[in-house]
Amino acid sequence: MRTNIVIDDELLNEAFSVSNAKTKKALIHEALKEFIRLKKRKNLTDLAGSVMFSKNYDHKKLRKLRG
Repeated sequence: MRTNIVIDDELLNEAFSVSNAKTKKALIHEALKEFIRLKKRKNLTDLAGSVMFSKNYDHKKLRKLRG
């Protein structure tokens, strides 16, 4: 999709400085992919109090089973 937008030059330059992207198009694609990845990741604080651990859980035994 072709879209025309006005982007803050300082923001764009800072994004280029932390990216390997060579073009604005590549930079925007990278930024969108990163944004989506971050938004899909479950916030660990949302899980607080909802994870129940078994009193019999033995992580060392499970490690041996995996090899």
